[in-house]
Amino acid sequence: MDFYKDKKVFITGHTGFKGAWLCRILNLMEADITGYALAPQTNPNLFELANISKSVNSIFADIRDLENLKHAVKAAKPEILIHLAAQPLVRESYKNPVYTYETNVMGTINVLEAARTCASLKSVLIVTTDKVYKNLENEQRGYKETDELNGGDPYSNSKSCAELAAASYKKSFFDNSPIAVSTVRSGNVIGGGDFAPDRIIPDAIRALQAKKSLILRYPNSIRPYQFVLEALFAYLLIIKKQYENKFLEGNYNVGPEIADCIKTCELVDMFYSHFENAKWEVQNNNEPHEAGFLKLDNTKIKETLGWKPQADIKQAVKMSADWTKIYLDNRNYNALMDEQIKNYYMDNK
Repeated sequence: MDFYKDKKVFITGHTGFKGAWLCRILNLMEADITGYALAPQTNPNLFELANISKSVNSIFADIRDLENLKHAVKAAKPEILIHLAAQPLVRESYKNPVYTYETNVMGTINVLEAARTCASLKSVLIVTTDKVYKNLENEQRGYKETDELNGGDPYSNSKSCAELAAASYKKSFFDNSPIAVSTVRSGNVIGGGDFAPDRIIPDAIRALQAKKSLILRYPNSIRPYQFVLEALFAYLLIIKKQYENKFLEGNYNVGPEIADCIKTCELVDMFYSHFENAKWEVQNNNEPHEAGFLKLDNTKIKETLGWKPQADIKQAVKMSADWTKIYLDNRNYNALMDEQIKNYYMDNK
């Protein structure tokens, strides 16, 4: 997108999985990027593997520190702000609910507070999750943007609260402002370079490396799995459209087609079909509750902004497996990363 050339973009959470991919995309688009995040939380991590620090002005700090965040945003003078920083794991939220709420709710409020005092800003995107909706375990349809927000576990609920905070700030401070603000509720992303704990593809890779069976806690849970670039290019489209026309701001689901929402065990079977001697087994030792069924209705973003998924679930899994193979063989995974970005962009023009 030529739109992003020389644009000043401020990204929170740029050291995470999606953040690193997003920085790589925007670097190829020649944007001027400032990142604000904690240091990478896993070893290894994509931020370091992809040499993101070479193309980004990185500020390593806590999203809960309002004054530091306000100072960083003011100094960067961004036109665009993308809020990714979060405590993103359901099981971790059961262990550390206070930290989860502090990060996901007050962190979002801090971002909005910093945004409303930044004269250079024109477009803000708050990234939440597909889990913000009250889960009815309804297998008949995907959740729509108008459905009730009421996530059950601390992670999901904290993201529901973040959505409500964003809605309040929009009504209270941004309605008569030139700054456009949207929230985006994205499905489960997969792709090369995710090393987080308690995520299915990273867990599958670790099991491969250890030559052990992957343990599945909920093999029949259904999720809107999608390739990471599907979500990120949707984010960039929303930001561009509302930058050019504030009336396009809103709440958007970003997820795969309903037919590509599959069971966790099916996802693992697809991924492991690309590797030899890979296996999994079921083990459930009184694990905390997680939703059994979750799909997103992506009609709004398709009809309003003209976005549509480019990769089906088989393609998404293959691209994830391709990166994994190259990484495990210690070959040039960064070249593949750029190739996947460029191919996706060309297909999406």
